[in-house]
Amino acid sequence: MTTEKHTRWLQLFSRLVRQVLPLVGLALLVTFLAARVPDTFLAANNLQTLLRRSSVIVLIAVGMTFVMLTGHIDLSVGSILAFSGVCGTMAIAHGAPVWAGLAVGCLGGLLCGVVNALLTTQLQIPSFIATLGTMGVFRGVTLVLTRALPVTDLPESFGRLATGDLWGVPAPVWSYAVVCVAAAFVLRYTVFGRHVYALGSNREAAYHAGIRIRWVTVAVFAILGALTGLAGMLEASRLVSGQPTAGEGYELQVIAAVVIGGGSLSGGEGSILGTLAGAFLMAVLANGCVLLDISPHVQRVVIGALIVFAVAFDQLLRRRLGT
Repeated sequence: MTTEKHTRWLQLFSRLVRQVLPLVGLALLVTFLAARVPDTFLAANNLQTLLRRSSVIVLIAVGMTFVMLTGHIDLSVGSILAFSGVCGTMAIAHGAPVWAGLAVGCLGGLLCGVVNALLTTQLQIPSFIATLGTMGVFRGVTLVLTRALPVTDLPESFGRLATGDLWGVPAPVWSYAVVCVAAAFVLRYTVFGRHVYALGSNREAAYHAGIRIRWVTVAVFAILGALTGLAGMLEASRLVSGQPTAGEGYELQVIAAVVIGGGSLSGGEGSILGTLAGAFLMAVLANGCVLLDISPHVQRVVIGALIVFAVAFDQLLRRRLGT
């Protein structure tokens, strides 16, 4: 009984730490930048730019949370973003309305997500290897479609998706606010959300409980693909062009956002709030490097170190809990 009670307290402590640490880290970073460069960091224009540019990483990171909760990972999100943005902007450039181009982009991302899921579930290829391969395939297809040239001649109305405001709030903020609320609701209050957590916590137990493992896996990869497609269209809107080279290196930032936000590479741990805190921490870090005139290469070092620290901390907690 004493051992069970001790384990229960450790589990509660682990959850508390996972939820609090990202928020504390974000608060400390914001406080540091506000004290170091208050005139520039706290300027309205800078804060609006920060919120707009964080939208792409936030959207993809929310989808990645679903995938990593099941114990999988997707390394192809940067390539999916470029493919989706190119598909959507090509549709708009050929006369389709903006909303239709947006739908094409999301559909393109969703299809890429389904391909990744089928490689993982039907061919039994580990998601790490499968998505490492499709990262090159999707990027190559995008470059072939565009002949390595950006898609241009897009209407001004398309650019307002990323640069416009609604009731004084940047338009992209509304998009990821809705997505975050919906995702948090699904994970916390629906049967599908419980199945996602169960699959990542104990795959064998989930199987014996009657959970349709393959269907859940396809669903989470499809969610990630669709959200990456939406992020790709927002990125294209910000640039007012479909760039075949867009999204390079984004997979590192997205995975970092989820892991730093309390997600586990082993699955079963993570939350939308934590991911949101991790994504904002990445965005504030990038913004701070610019304001402090720090080399972007240093930012890569910091992100990599944060991932290593977060994973090491996760493994330490799991060893203490005996999981």
